[in-house]
Amino acid sequence: MKAERRTPVLIIGAGPVGLGLAVDLAWRGIECMVVEESDGSYPFPRANAVNVRTMEFCRRWGLADEVRAAAIPADYPHTALYLTSLAGYEIARVERPTHGGNRPAPESPEQPQRCNQIYFDPILRRRVESEPGVRLCHRNRFESFREDGDRILAEVTDLETGARETIAADYLIACCGGRSSVRDTLGIGLEGLPEIGTPAHVFFRTQAIWDQHDKGKAALHYLVGPEGRWATMINVNGDDRWSLSVEIPGREGEIGEDEAHAYIQRAMGMEVDYELLSISYWVRREMVADGYGGGRVFIAGDCAHLNGPEGGYGMNTGMGDAVDLGWKLAAVVAGWGGPGLLASYEADRRPIAQRNVAEATRNVRKLAVGSPDIMEDTADGEGQRRELGEAIIKDGQRRHGHTGLALGYRYADSPVCCPDDAPPPDDDTANFTPSSYPGRRAPHAWLADGRSILDLFGEGFTLLRLGPDAPDAATLVAAADERGVPLSVADVAEAEILALYERSLVLVRPDGHVAWRGDDPPEDALAVIDRVRGA
Repeated sequence: MKAERRTPVLIIGAGPVGLGLAVDLAWRGIECMVVEESDGSYPFPRANAVNVRTMEFCRRWGLADEVRAAAIPADYPHTALYLTSLAGYEIARVERPTHGGNRPAPESPEQPQRCNQIYFDPILRRRVESEPGVRLCHRNRFESFREDGDRILAEVTDLETGARETIAADYLIACCGGRSSVRDTLGIGLEGLPEIGTPAHVFFRTQAIWDQHDKGKAALHYLVGPEGRWATMINVNGDDRWSLSVEIPGREGEIGEDEAHAYIQRAMGMEVDYELLSISYWVRREMVADGYGGGRVFIAGDCAHLNGPEGGYGMNTGMGDAVDLGWKLAAVVAGWGGPGLLASYEADRRPIAQRNVAEATRNVRKLAVGSPDIMEDTADGEGQRRELGEAIIKDGQRRHGHTGLALGYRYADSPVCCPDDAPPPDDDTANFTPSSYPGRRAPHAWLADGRSILDLFGEGFTLLRLGPDAPDAATLVAAADERGVPLSVADVAEAEILALYERSLVLVRPDGHVAWRGDDPPEDALAVIDRVRGA
């Protein structure tokens, strides 16, 4: 069949990862097409947490202010409460003053935000729809694909008209969720635990319930009973919308409104008036794909990794996939990316998914142990609440801080980074220590003009010349020019930033991760440039 339309990159799925990839490609000047079976509406909340790294991506795309405006209000606390019910016993309270709002932070120019997908995705969607080089097609169902020489031919059905069309693309990226047919066609399996929980999700509206109990406002409420943590209740909009995710072991089928009512009242510990908006279902998993694709077809987001919502790791891990793929796709489409560049996507991102998925499951299991008397007004009940509360507070930074997990990961075995002889920094998911070690995200620092150094990183590579006596970088510039690699040079004289970055020359990839560093220019500048461009 003759192809009716051609695009450099075809993206299957218009969730946050697919939209994020489209935004990143458009920001880099690469045309793409996004196919989505649904109409783009959201009948129930999904991911809530936009972590600090995803906010940095939004910052480079010019969307951070919109996300902050759509997030829960800046003065709404991001507190995590552990309690038997809102009217019952408070077990532990974890404050998160570095989340939300507009306050500066030492590790990033951005703060994590709570902006549910029902508000976050439309921001990405509006940006995609404003890009002349992006075609977004809702109510179009992806059917199948095949390779045809140097292109992919994908069959797509318009669900409004029934017409079928063949799309010719240089590259196909599947961002279409955990049941991806693309992954199946590629023969990629999922490794891990296919079921570690079967929650029901109850979405409802009720007014100012914090005025009806003594716990105050909080973003997260972990409901604990004799069986352990039995539900999580989240404020979705900083006002009247609430999400209650109920753990129902071995759940089969749907729950009715009477059961939903019982769960809401148990969480509240009192009778409240509410409007039930929706009931939905999902399966908690701990799974990572055994491959991320190759050649001209790749998978990202939930196609590649599945975990529970604890910590907000799923969407944010997927956004990292999108940005890693974005600059590499742009490089090969533009012609300067080498033959090994796209192959480095799996080497970079799969270990991060394994790390993050395991951390999400750890968070679940920490609260799975029951305390039989935890609801009781007795000495045993008080003792069990105190013991659990002390353990929660001790683990609070790891569970709720997220900075180490969001910013501290490293592309340890990346074939497009140049490791050096220094010992690599620890991968601490709880605590974050900035480092310029190759593969790590380049550290944030405030420049004299008020910008973050992260704002210097553009669509291509950036070579930082750090300190008042930075060495000449002409050989690296010439090597990049010879290979057609976009490279800008930024001189940063501040001594404290030199100390932070540890070397006087630091080459930063287009995704903001360090590719190479040294105190002197490399002996073979062409070899460095060839490695970091995948050649």
